[in-house]
Amino acid sequence: MKKGCYFTTPIYYVNDVPHIGHAYATVVADVFARYHRLAGDEVFFLTGTDEHGQKVAKAAEDRGLEPQEHVDKMVGPFQDLWSLYSVSNDYFIRTTEERHQQVVQEIFSRLYEQGDIYKGTYEGWYCIHEENYWAEGQLVDMNCPDCGRPVKRVTEDSYFLKTSGYQDRLLEYIEAHPDFIRPVVRRNEVVSFLESGVQDVAVSRTAFSWGVPVPFDSEHVVYVWFDALINYLTGVGYTTDDEHFAAFWPPVHLIGKDILKFHAVIWPTMLMALGLDLPKAIIATGFWTLGDQKISKSRGKVIDPIELADELGVDAVRYFLLREMPLGHDGEFTHDGLVRRINDDLANDFGNLIHRTLPMVKKYRDGVVPKRPATAGRTAALAETAAGIIDEYNKNMRAENAREALIAVWRLLAAANKFIDSSQPWNLSKDGDDQGLDEVLWGLIETIRLAVLMTYPIMPATGEAAFEQLGFDESPGDKLFSDELVWGRLAGGGQTRPGSPLFPRIELEPKE
Repeated sequence: MKKGCYFTTPIYYVNDVPHIGHAYATVVADVFARYHRLAGDEVFFLTGTDEHGQKVAKAAEDRGLEPQEHVDKMVGPFQDLWSLYSVSNDYFIRTTEERHQQVVQEIFSRLYEQGDIYKGTYEGWYCIHEENYWAEGQLVDMNCPDCGRPVKRVTEDSYFLKTSGYQDRLLEYIEAHPDFIRPVVRRNEVVSFLESGVQDVAVSRTAFSWGVPVPFDSEHVVYVWFDALINYLTGVGYTTDDEHFAAFWPPVHLIGKDILKFHAVIWPTMLMALGLDLPKAIIATGFWTLGDQKISKSRGKVIDPIELADELGVDAVRYFLLREMPLGHDGEFTHDGLVRRINDDLANDFGNLIHRTLPMVKKYRDGVVPKRPATAGRTAALAETAAGIIDEYNKNMRAENAREALIAVWRLLAAANKFIDSSQPWNLSKDGDDQGLDEVLWGLIETIRLAVLMTYPIMPATGEAAFEQLGFDESPGDKLFSDELVWGRLAGGGQTRPGSPLFPRIELEPKE
């Protein structure tokens, strides 16, 4: 049986409203999910919210709410944002849902019974904001190395996961699977961490009650990170829908690099202890920065994705997020940089090709796309370029490298714009070369069709609008790439419907 494709995002804390960093990871996962559906693969795409833990309980207390009331109110902005950004997730998981809590308790009990979880006492430093334990040597001026806040010395009874017992096995796995953790710099971080010696990690708390109760010890709740990681199992049907689970597990995880240790050390340990396959890949995304500081609510550095979408359009923002920053690396977010991407890439390159071609079809052929030519003469080189780029696009998208895929598509757009200048349709019309003119106009519409298909996973609304202007009644997502993403499939004969520019230029405000 062919395995389906399973993509996950981090599940997001509901202690505050979402920002552009949340949107980035989710849009990246959405792009891969959309591509694989069009490539003919069965896809399951999971996102959701992380609703337990001391940080969430504190946020609820600050608002004068009970924790459940708080999370019920806070989950809405995430769901609304994913709807606004055309995120096509198949399921939205909440860690407070009953099904998830039952799976967490079942796993906790099983690991305890087989000896992979044991009871002990934790003594050390704890950051409430990051909900993370730190060794003293990891602290920075006795503050949390992640958020810079003061840490607290704690001593409490806890249950521990025997992470140390799986250290060698995990190292061997990483060595045998070089693409398991990406990019390489993050893989090296994990290897270094493991080689330095892994301590068993606390997986329960007694200092607060907002969490999944440990089923056999009422004084403890499951540590929020142990609980949260299990969402990837719950969401795809572990212990509740064996057929669905078997069809899609293991996943490709998209996470932030700040939670790499949990996903690349603790999580694989849990899966090994459960006897389950490890993820196909753990891809650690970089940070968007403002003035060299990570965009985050806690640091007071925020970009509101709703405001951006309202100002510049959802698809333009989606394109920028995928095109600007190589996956796994950091990138500086600037408003001017986003506007320049819109003007240079979308308006000048893509939009210009469409709005040079459609008026010529209107002028020379009353808006009707010429029929597919019987033989290729003038379009032979363009066809060869397109075929090579389609192959490169598919290879990059299957390797979760959307940025390089987009760069390839833009080479096709550049070739088509150059083709207009070299073929000079206006002179073919003037010279009465109807056959040559028909072939050139058909070749341009065919190129645009292919470019729209390849950019559809990134810019779905724009793809719909572009197909409308090209005169197609169907959506770019109606058929599989195996049927449509091939040069020469355009039969021609359709009536184009030119409209307003798909990518209006945006004027940058002068700096004071």
